[in-house]
Amino acid sequence: MRREHRPYWLKQLHARRNARWCRRHLHPQFDAIGEGAQFINPRQVEVIGPNISVGRNVHINAEPHRTTRLCVWFAGARVGRIAIGDNVLISPGTRIISSIGIEIGANTMLASDVYISDSDWHGIYDRTTEAGQAKPIAIGENAWIGIGAIVGKGVTIGRNSIIGAGSVVTRAIPDNVIAAGNPCVPLRDLDPAQTFRTRADFFADNDPAALDRLDRHFLKSNTLLGHWRSKWWPRKTD
Repeated sequence: MRREHRPYWLKQLHARRNARWCRRHLHPQFDAIGEGAQFINPRQVEVIGPNISVGRNVHINAEPHRTTRLCVWFAGARVGRIAIGDNVLISPGTRIISSIGIEIGANTMLASDVYISDSDWHGIYDRTTEAGQAKPIAIGENAWIGIGAIVGKGVTIGRNSIIGAGSVVTRAIPDNVIAAGNPCVPLRDLDPAQTFRTRADFFADNDPAALDRLDRHFLKSNTLLGHWRSKWWPRKTD
């Protein structure tokens, strides 16, 4: 569709129903969840295990056939942990799986199908145990992880750094670089003197009341009949 065809009241009804479902079914799965957290296609978001927390204004997105999964496993007496900072964006198909500890800094963006795991999960010769195969992961603030990237155990990714699409990160990446490849290595430095505009700025600049007024304005001519027609008999102009 080229534009939104739902009437304003129907869009608001869907948003409220989605929020109620999230509060009832998803929010209790987190140890902590910050104000403003949003889920797109929440029924395709899986939260498994304890010690999972997300900050304010975190957006976790999924698609009908691309589940987004946050999972903590038990390894004997040790339990993993996932801590996600404020304003983080997690795109469809991303999987974050922890056996010891994963921290994702504020304002970080994870593109679709990113895989982050702090363990190998099985030994080379002993495939029945995970003992000794886990090392924590730390991703710095305002990092950007490209589509399909893999972040392995023991990795740190520095503040503001960008990881290229499809990269396999097996070693530390410093602050303020663009890195890519398999194995992922720094390719270019970013200028730390430049001002980085982050997702925190996006939320600070957006007035919910103003956005609501825009919705009312742009959707005022939409009708329920027109919405149904666009679903069942779409036109090129839809």
